[in-house]
Amino acid sequence: MTCNCGTVERPKPSLVYDNIQSELTLIIQFTLSFYSYGYHLMSDSSLHIVLAQLNFTVGDIEGNCEKMMVALAQAKAEQADCVVFSELATIGYPPEDLLYRSHIFERIDQTITRLAQASVGIVTIVGTPWMQQDDLYNAALVLRDGEITAQYFKNKLPNYNVFDEKRYFKEGTAACVFDLAGTSVALTICEDIWWPQPIAAAKQAGAELVLNINASPFHSGKQLERTQNLKQRVAETGLPIAYLNQIGGQDELVFDGQSFAINPDKEVVFLAQAFTEGVYSLEFDCEQHSFVKQACAEPIETNAAIYQALTYGLQDYVRKNGFKGGLIGLSGGIDSALALTLAVDALGSEKVHAVMMPSPYTSQMSLDDAAELAANLGVRYSVISIESLYDQFLDVLAVPFAGAAADTTEENIQARIRGLLLMALSNKTDYMLISTGNKSEMAVGYATLYGDMAGGFAPLKDVLKTRVFALANYKNDDVEVIPQRIIDRPPSAELAPDQKDEDSLPPYSELDRILELFIEYDFSRKDIVDQGFDQAIVTRVINMVFKSEYKRRQAPPGVKVSKRSFGRDRRYPITSGALSYLKD
Repeated sequence: MTCNCGTVERPKPSLVYDNIQSELTLIIQFTLSFYSYGYHLMSDSSLHIVLAQLNFTVGDIEGNCEKMMVALAQAKAEQADCVVFSELATIGYPPEDLLYRSHIFERIDQTITRLAQASVGIVTIVGTPWMQQDDLYNAALVLRDGEITAQYFKNKLPNYNVFDEKRYFKEGTAACVFDLAGTSVALTICEDIWWPQPIAAAKQAGAELVLNINASPFHSGKQLERTQNLKQRVAETGLPIAYLNQIGGQDELVFDGQSFAINPDKEVVFLAQAFTEGVYSLEFDCEQHSFVKQACAEPIETNAAIYQALTYGLQDYVRKNGFKGGLIGLSGGIDSALALTLAVDALGSEKVHAVMMPSPYTSQMSLDDAAELAANLGVRYSVISIESLYDQFLDVLAVPFAGAAADTTEENIQARIRGLLLMALSNKTDYMLISTGNKSEMAVGYATLYGDMAGGFAPLKDVLKTRVFALANYKNDDVEVIPQRIIDRPPSAELAPDQKDEDSLPPYSELDRILELFIEYDFSRKDIVDQGFDQAIVTRVINMVFKSEYKRRQAPPGVKVSKRSFGRDRRYPITSGALSYLKD
């Protein structure tokens, strides 16, 4: 057997935690989840493997340990052979520059000690940062009867899109295969499974089964990509694979879970519920070298998956950052309407406050629709007119603006008054201001800095306008929550008389496709024009994208749901003479 193992310095003694009530509550929840998927009585020729699909918090090492201890106790109660935790479970993913703080490793050591001491009669697999000979690795440790008996160091470190693991970790070079009740089990970590070499090395080292632990963030279509990739690995090696993913929101990223198991015949024989914590039991038939088929969650449709990702990302951002609730400025338009429904589903209607702030250009239709939406959702609803404030601003600026024609400056003043009032309410109530801008607007700068861009989190930041309409219709599938008139009416910022978005922008059906090709697929201007779009429109849109980079740098974070989002995912300089060449 081959592993990155050997003499490992024992961590310091564990701390004592007093969290009995919390643990009992979680045990009940995990037990219900466990039995909902059906527990198989294991024969002597079977392995009982428990996958703990949990929601960890970055930096909360003690809290993450508590979650794992509860799941470990559940697995021991069911007489499992092994319990598996996800990638970097001790510290949460991605820990980023927390890894530069040396004191965290003492806390991690204490967690590993505690888990090892609890691993009597059961094997525990846990993902963690791990120091060895002054090098830091993204590791999976095998804990058994109070000891670290093997360790695996991630071989393939992703360094693209949202990932920058080479900034922190050193790559491992060896396979790790250990004995689990007579079966040779290999460990791999996340990115390893996207490449043929790590699993091929595991097979060469004698593996009969692969456990792959992950912190794999969601984007639309991601589960299909995972499944296809694992089927390719199975086809290459003939090895069954259990794939464990975490769930939860972490800043721009949201993790969807959907842990699964795949057999040598490439059949998926287990799929965990998306965006749901649970402790799931798998039976592995040692004679057949395959998992026993059991209940699988239903595959999740695209709009449902995106809606759940947005909801979960918003919920965890508010909860993990300690806000009491969410605050939204309603406009009567579709973006704020969808943002409000997400907030209610994420936080509960009792923790959401909607505020309508009419200006001289706000239509009665918008007032009526906003009030109806708030009533449908049962949220606290306030109306604060900004008309007199707007007049006062214009009076103060009358002399400096003398001789200048009205333009977008006056429009932006209205948006900034609203932003000021909403931030004041947020400060006073400790309700986080939820920004309502979408990806189409963020891309071309159709948004006001310190106005409608104000806020702590922007759930629609990676959602194109056409997808906003689709999600609103999805929300209305069973019951009309968002008044249909909000969905049907032409979008308008209502900052000037009879204003429509398409006065300033191409139709969203055209704009969004251009943006998708340019941002997510790196098409050049010529490539996009070759798809049938007008060259002048394409050039204008690309110029708007580049000119708005400075705005996006100052926008709040939002949930990544596309293949390439603004922020961690797409990193362009604000100031660069090279950008003009990228248009070609």
